[in-house]
Amino acid sequence: MFDEWQMYPVIWDAIRTDVDHTGLQGEYILTGSARPAEGLTMHTGTGRISRVLMRPMSLYESGESTGEVSLEDIFNNKDISGVSKLSLEDLASIIVRGGWPASINIHNDIKYRISKEYVKALIHEEVVKVDGVERNPEKMQSVLRSLARNISTPVSKETITKDIKDNFDNDISRPTLNDYINTLEKLYVIEGIKATNLNLRSKYAIRTTSKKIFVDPSIATAVLDITPNDLINDLNTFGFIFESLCIRDLEIYSQSNGGNITFYRDEKDFEIDAILKLSNGKWGAIEIKLGAGYVDDAAENLLKFQEKVNPKNKPAFLMVLTGATYSYRREDGVYVVSIGTLKD
Repeated sequence: MFDEWQMYPVIWDAIRTDVDHTGLQGEYILTGSARPAEGLTMHTGTGRISRVLMRPMSLYESGESTGEVSLEDIFNNKDISGVSKLSLEDLASIIVRGGWPASINIHNDIKYRISKEYVKALIHEEVVKVDGVERNPEKMQSVLRSLARNISTPVSKETITKDIKDNFDNDISRPTLNDYINTLEKLYVIEGIKATNLNLRSKYAIRTTSKKIFVDPSIATAVLDITPNDLINDLNTFGFIFESLCIRDLEIYSQSNGGNITFYRDEKDFEIDAILKLSNGKWGAIEIKLGAGYVDDAAENLLKFQEKVNPKNKPAFLMVLTGATYSYRREDGVYVVSIGTLKD
């Protein structure tokens, strides 16, 4: 096994050549926390090297989801039931702690430091190591703060630039912003969630600006210095960051099923938080709500969305994903699923 192989990219080509000579399988594991710079490897590795994106731990992997409800069952139109063990306070703590393996078994407040230390190392060390280019730590922190402030929204780069200038007293040019965002993507700190390309009958144009999300919601809380109590006392912010937690877990569960996550939003700002599509073409629409009090509105939104869909491409399911206690199926067919009961 070669850790951080991207720092010595010649390893890739040497292994690719050795695999050609021996014909053996499973001989090497290459791990890295960043993508290598373009053009540093001579060969793609196609047919010889498989890529697996490793994410932080989901709630099911960390033992905090009961796993009573599976996406497989939902895609197969089965009835469900489940009871989450997680309170609102538990969810706030889990979000700030994050899905980092090192933090899972720490039971005091030290567990909250891991994401903060990660962000410090990211700003002052990792953004330089990735390609040897010096970047302004204050500006990088401002970019991260703006992304965190606009979490779970399809924010444009123009909005980020204005937000940085208005709130963090930093001017940043568009080329610099592009470089900083590309660097964060290379380091697997953020990723883009694309707008859906489903065949819909809506008379309104679909907006195509992608959402920039953190691979773990604890990065956002660390950047903004948010505590679990802060989330409990600001349920609006809690809701946005809870959505980020749910998208993280949906990404993990969909990846294990050969699927991907997109979202829908049209020019009238009608939005569906997540579209989960499998490689076999089956897909489902998901609204994400922190509390049970928003379930009826979310279900109504999903049913309206279903009317916009081409009848030949109907969703396999409609789901409201919540931070509430119970998972069940409504009389209108919409699934209500607690994130504390979900698995792949």
